[in-house]
Amino acid sequence: MHPWQAPEREVDALVAGRHHDPFSLLGPHESPQGLVLRAFVPHARTLEAIEPDGAAIAVLELRHGAGFFEGLVPGRPAWARYRLRARNEGGEWLLDDPYSFPPVLGPLDDHLLVEGTHRTLYERLGAHPDSHEGIDGVRFAVWAPNAARVSVVGDFNQWDGRRHQMRKRVDSGLWEIFAPGVGEGTIYKYEIVSADGRLLPLKADPFGFAGEFRPATGSIVARTDTFEWSDADHIASRAEGEARRKPMSTYEVHLGSWRRGEENRFLTYDELADQLIPYVQWMGFTHIELLPISEHPLDASWGYQPIGLFAPTSRFGDPAGFARFVDKAHQAGLSVILDWVPAHFPTDIHGLSHFDGGPLYEHSDPQRGFHPDWNTAIYDFGRREVANMLIANALYWLDRFHVDGLRVDAVASMLYLDYSRKHGEWSPNPDGSNDNKDAVSFLRRANEIIYAEHPGTVVIAEESTSWAGVSQPVFAGGLGFGFKWNMGWMHDTLDYLSTEPIYRPWHHDKVTFGVTYAFSENFVLPLSHDEVVHGKGTILTRMPGDDWQKFANMRAGYGMMWANSGKKLLFMGQEFAQRREWSEERSLDWHLVGMGPHHRGMQLLVRDLNLVYREEPALHARDCEPEGFSWIVVDDRQQSVFAWARYGEADDAPIVMVANLTPVPRSDYRVGLPRAGRWREILNTDAALYGGSGMGNLGEVTAVDEPAHGLPASAALVLPPLATLYFKWEPESRADTADLPKPNLN
Repeated sequence: MHPWQAPEREVDALVAGRHHDPFSLLGPHESPQGLVLRAFVPHARTLEAIEPDGAAIAVLELRHGAGFFEGLVPGRPAWARYRLRARNEGGEWLLDDPYSFPPVLGPLDDHLLVEGTHRTLYERLGAHPDSHEGIDGVRFAVWAPNAARVSVVGDFNQWDGRRHQMRKRVDSGLWEIFAPGVGEGTIYKYEIVSADGRLLPLKADPFGFAGEFRPATGSIVARTDTFEWSDADHIASRAEGEARRKPMSTYEVHLGSWRRGEENRFLTYDELADQLIPYVQWMGFTHIELLPISEHPLDASWGYQPIGLFAPTSRFGDPAGFARFVDKAHQAGLSVILDWVPAHFPTDIHGLSHFDGGPLYEHSDPQRGFHPDWNTAIYDFGRREVANMLIANALYWLDRFHVDGLRVDAVASMLYLDYSRKHGEWSPNPDGSNDNKDAVSFLRRANEIIYAEHPGTVVIAEESTSWAGVSQPVFAGGLGFGFKWNMGWMHDTLDYLSTEPIYRPWHHDKVTFGVTYAFSENFVLPLSHDEVVHGKGTILTRMPGDDWQKFANMRAGYGMMWANSGKKLLFMGQEFAQRREWSEERSLDWHLVGMGPHHRGMQLLVRDLNLVYREEPALHARDCEPEGFSWIVVDDRQQSVFAWARYGEADDAPIVMVANLTPVPRSDYRVGLPRAGRWREILNTDAALYGGSGMGNLGEVTAVDEPAHGLPASAALVLPPLATLYFKWEPESRADTADLPKPNLN
């Protein structure tokens, strides 16, 4: 045996897939005798090293029948590029040796990952088509610090984990390799051997940009950095002004069930762009919020059990299709918000769970690393590399797909160590507190970075407790979110509206109580997907009374919602009063819109509510400020009447909302108004157009200088049954707006 030849034990370890460092053995290596070339090419009977132009260099000797070859090439420099020509009984083929290429990552990648500050980690990890030393291929990189071996496998190497064993970067636990000849569309996974020698189930790429259509679970090589965008005006405009002072009326959508194609197939991203976006635009919404579209194995999870955090789900097409969807929304003037799930992840064997043989992405303590309600794993927010991955994922959607914001799911489950845990199932902090300090730190840092990197975007918390300062800046001690879902308002409002009118006087405070904390956060008022599933019925079916009264109650409730302080969110189907509970397995019941006046009327009402809300600054400019709201009638519990005023800036005409939540019409109900003069009735939920009785005030009322409800003027109103009215003061001249009264905050 020649001194330049590899020891038998190392050859045996390599072909068994157990070599600790295959790059130290394979590829070109300098020796005292000259350059040694080694390659592992299963199924080859002969192997020849050749110049890039095909000229022969040397015939390599078959050292092991599994396909290990080596040969000596004296006088050849190690940096000189070469190719391999393999032959067997079936013919010959050419290949570039992946072990002839230098690393694709650098020390800066190691340092930033370990430090937890690699904001563009998605540009380095995952699968990236690239040209390396003039050769086209794909550079693969994955984090698995505890693994003994990591290989990338796919059709390109017959899923043989010995063929593309990766280089470990010891400083960071990153593994990387350049695979020449591999291209876009290639299906791949990672084959991992744990530190204790176990061969793990094949793993999808945590940074994979595309995935196979379920039930297949492979990652797909894809590019997400080459799309040509046409939304520069939209991106520029969203950075102007404060989001909390702009109208935000959101249509919440599950793409898989908004509408289906023939034979119940999923619509593609392009079909959804052609159908959904014009509809949302026509309906007057400002935002589309999508239930999670990250790749997920189970339809019934609605996307809240994601496996491929960086991959738009293949249910509707490829990543470029999703980019076209967002681009078209922006060109239509619509913003796109994604539901984002950093709170937990499923334990499917091909995902992040025990990724390299033990807890890695999940917290190692089961009391902190497992969610008993959802049987899911919880991220280790205190591990810098894990937090880095999640923050990079948030930035990825904002950067590569231009989305306008993220709605963060299940924030409450992140904030509390004892969330949904019984006594003895959790351990407090050393000081006895129950807050998850790692998660709090993670959320604050994520919000600071997102807002710094992408001005004008919004981050919204689904947070169901009274945690203080969710939407307050980090520098002021808050969590740094832009908005928070107002779950208390949602539950109280739906409870009130589902109560029979005769009993509503005893539940009056469910409407009035919410104002006591309405400005403690920047709130979004949500009627979300969670309210129309799991036996809850729909918004319509929860209303009391006969069918006419159900619709009237629902219309009145919507009228109050759109006039209330806070941004608006409505789940799909509730804009036309869906009767059946939502199911992810089928389309919405669009035929209802054409059946009688009520469903179509509800749709038209929501459209008009959106248009009025957008057009009237008094209804949105101070959604999150107490100066924008003032009670007028707060204590008429016997007649279940409510009235309040909304204000914008000094030059903006105020809007007064009056609601009668009983089926009894009231023909002479006097309401105090901020000033005398003409008040136009700009919306009436009882209008015949919406399916109502058509009762109202003939389009306007005149307020006289007769004080009422603490205001200097008043008017006698006709209040239709189960209806909400909007009145807008219209001055005789613009000069009359100069002395508009300040809102009464008492």
